[in-house]
Amino acid sequence: MGMRVKLEGITVLALDVPKLTGFYRDILGFKVILEEEHYTEFENNGVRLAIFSAPLMADNTNGHPSYREERKGQAFELNFECDSPEDVCALYNDYVSKGATGIAEPKVMSWGHTTGFFADPEGNIHSLFAVNPITAEKA
Repeated sequence: MGMRVKLEGITVLALDVPKLTGFYRDILGFKVILEEEHYTEFENNGVRLAIFSAPLMADNTNGHPSYREERKGQAFELNFECDSPEDVCALYNDYVSKGATGIAEPKVMSWGHTTGFFADPEGNIHSLFAVNPITAEKA
């Protein structure tokens, strides 16, 4: 029998930790439980969500150069689940009005979700989604 691993946390690497912390706290509404100069951790049930300085991560990885290079393209997406499609639309508009960059307004997707996409100040694109209610067809 092999060893088991568990996804314990997600750390978003940032060039400007205070700015990204402000976005996740003030716009997305995450409560900060630990804030240091180069690290922030948020209250979140299930999986730990944190922000850490990308250049300092190089120090933790024997100077791996990828942490000092300018990032190109998307490497991850955080998916934020809402209670209803209406909540997706309301939160999307709220986030964009507070400074998130709108990428794609919420719409019904082929996989049964209403999903909208927005970007944080570091350019990471994330989604808001809700499972669409099943409507009974009238016979």
